[in-house]
Amino acid sequence: MHSSQGSNADIPQHRVIEPPVLYFGTPVALITTLNPDGTPNISPMSSAWALNDRVVLGMGTSGQGTENMVREGECVINLVPAKLWEQVERIARTTGRNPVPEYKAASGYYHEPDKFEAAGFTPLPSDLVRPPRIAECPLQLEARIVAAHAPGGEKWEIGCQHSFAIIETQVKRVHAHENVTLADTNYIDVSRWQPLLYVFRHYVEAGRDLGRNFRATD
Repeated sequence: MHSSQGSNADIPQHRVIEPPVLYFGTPVALITTLNPDGTPNISPMSSAWALNDRVVLGMGTSGQGTENMVREGECVINLVPAKLWEQVERIARTTGRNPVPEYKAASGYYHEPDKFEAAGFTPLPSDLVRPPRIAECPLQLEARIVAAHAPGGEKWEIGCQHSFAIIETQVKRVHAHENVTLADTNYIDVSRWQPLLYVFRHYVEAGRDLGRNFRATD
């Protein structure tokens, strides 16, 4: 009897694994904030999701960026194109925190007071928040901090002993390069937008447009 369904031989075999990280592929963002002395800081990260005007960020708390966000209540979320991955990597081992926590120093991290210079990025003034935008990033989201939670749901405050914080932001303004937008519209041209992804600690280029969801309006 012929079956229209595939045979078991067509189904890949599975096995249980315990990967050391679960970064299965999210766009790299550079979070710009202001240090206590008013100088800008850049925090590379790749744990983010968006819903309506909210972007939720998973931020490690050992660096300076999370503390800056909670203290100042604002940030800019700069989305990185794949071609800039080497510039992102230039500041991957840097931290705005001084002195550098011992365990981070043991992993090769070092204090960098000017990450814009170190990475070769160009700061641009924002419209509604104080942290600068990154000119080279095709999408720049000015945002306010709505809430900060520790793992488990309790409020995260500066000094909390947790390895990461869950930061909810509300996007107030979006800036986009003209070459990644559809002419005279508010839509992103996904065939031109090639985000940098961070997949299991590897930089990966994305950008191939495979098709549209039924809800797409562009």
